[in-house]
Amino acid sequence: MTATQMFPRARIPYGTWGSSYFPAWQTSPLAEVNIGQFAGESMNRILGLRQVPASALEFLVIGSTIPWHWKFWTAPLVASCMGHRVPGYHVEQACATGLQAVLLAGAEVQTGKDVVGVCTFDRTSDSPVGVFPERRAHERTHAIADVWDNFGFDPATGKSMIAAAGKTARKYKCDRREVDECAALRYEQYFAARASGLLDKVLVPLDLLNVQGKPLGRIDSDVGVRQVSLASLRSQRELAPCVTSGTQTHASDGMATLLVTSEGRAKELSRRPEIDIRFVGKTEVRTQPSLMPEAPAFAVQKLMQQTGLKLDDMAVVKNHNPFAVNDVVFRHVTGYDWKKLNKTGCPLVWGHPQGPTLTRVLIEALEEAVALGGGYVLLFGCAAGDVGIAAVLKVA
Repeated sequence: MTATQMFPRARIPYGTWGSSYFPAWQTSPLAEVNIGQFAGESMNRILGLRQVPASALEFLVIGSTIPWHWKFWTAPLVASCMGHRVPGYHVEQACATGLQAVLLAGAEVQTGKDVVGVCTFDRTSDSPVGVFPERRAHERTHAIADVWDNFGFDPATGKSMIAAAGKTARKYKCDRREVDECAALRYEQYFAARASGLLDKVLVPLDLLNVQGKPLGRIDSDVGVRQVSLASLRSQRELAPCVTSGTQTHASDGMATLLVTSEGRAKELSRRPEIDIRFVGKTEVRTQPSLMPEAPAFAVQKLMQQTGLKLDDMAVVKNHNPFAVNDVVFRHVTGYDWKKLNKTGCPLVWGHPQGPTLTRVLIEALEEAVALGGGYVLLFGCAAGDVGIAAVLKVA
């Protein structure tokens, strides 16, 4: 099956990408730095390793979800930290941010730009607090609120993300044993991919400096990830139906970057010019309140209808899965075996810094597709309480 292209002019040059490791927020040295500055400097470092001069960039799309100092200046500030003053803007769509930024870069190329950089990042560690005027409450202002309060519940429903996972698990009559088995496999997939060396093509060790330019630490592993057995998952207490501490992701910090270019520039900048990576299609859906885990599956169904493709046409299928429930519900909705998902690891295992999460998923998926000799790549995930996003690219 051949599908039409969404952005016929746009390409992703092979290998012009990279991601930091994602240390868990309890142990992350990124708590000590400005994440926007770190992201810009790290993007410059990664492009240098990929032998792409920063001067090649014409425009920058950044994505993050947690406030950071200097955020008012958005992409121009990050570009300055990268060492190349170009215009750009910021995008934010909860967990979908990392994919949405790449898609918007494709739209920028389609409208005439030749080289657009994407840089997504977030720091959950030491997240900011604030005092917010609240005219709808009896108090003039709410007490100081941590950003974590926003993750804790959906203002439209008052329900937490964990409650949404549990509610959806009940709707589809998910089996706790299947959810545990899915989570155990995800850990096996991650460690197998790490041992194979595939993740070394994606993840870049990065050094941290303090304001005086002195070494502050080195990020060279997904700190917080450890081997998990099925027996240990079985023994954990449920926090909601089919949700335990071992079958949900954890907060982390990190950044990820890639380039989106015109076809001609892709051939110049690609590390393997014969590889052609194109955009095929994307879609988003919104389901009923507090049913987030089913929304990505509905987005995939809609995208398959739009493109005329089928799940069996996909060479690589990866998703953002904050809960193992997401993958099991995907099977219930689509009939697709969750054992075929996420063969190189996923956010359920290596963490969830929001902004760069789906960017890293995409980069891993593209590397996997290249290793397989090409084919269609399907990515999908959730965005807050009841939104799903999905996109298809083609590697040839």
